[in-house]
Amino acid sequence: MDGRPPRERMVYSAAQLVRTRGVAATGVRDVVEHAGAPRGSFQHYFPGGKDQLVGEALLWSAEFAAQHASAYAKARKPTPAGLFAHLAKQWKDEFNRRGFERGCPVMATAADLAGGDSAVVEPLRAALERWELAVAEQLERMDLPKRRARRLATLMISTLEGAIMAARVRRDVAPLTTVVTELAPLLENAG
Repeated sequence: MDGRPPRERMVYSAAQLVRTRGVAATGVRDVVEHAGAPRGSFQHYFPGGKDQLVGEALLWSAEFAAQHASAYAKARKPTPAGLFAHLAKQWKDEFNRRGFERGCPVMATAADLAGGDSAVVEPLRAALERWELAVAEQLERMDLPKRRARRLATLMISTLEGAIMAARVRRDVAPLTTVVTELAPLLENAG
């Protein structure tokens, strides 16, 4: 896996496997094998076990999503609707290129663990917070008030996650196109 150290490969692999299988069906052995890491290295790098690994995979995923949102700032004339379309396009491209097997690791983890008392719930909250904050920051750069930007970020991510789930179930990107189209007027008049 492109020369990254075993620890980084395991975090990345955990994120990828959780996207496909969920947390409950992702085993430590599967992660080590997927990462091509030495068998004995898991305990060395993750003394907190699977919970630590999944927590770090969530935070890695949130940073990836935050960077993707921030990349939109390079658009010639950024708009709230354009930002949402940018976020949805990533998923449309993923599904068109790779199929519908993989979803968002944040949503997959939430489906498995959010209602319980797992040690992973706190990193799950932090991951969602990081992603929402990145989207809100982009909206603030478009001169939306901070409170409004934060509420719209929650709306955008919640809508996007629902559309990702619907696209996977239907094996069709149409739900992503629909939410971009239907949310655009609200987002364009958000200021």
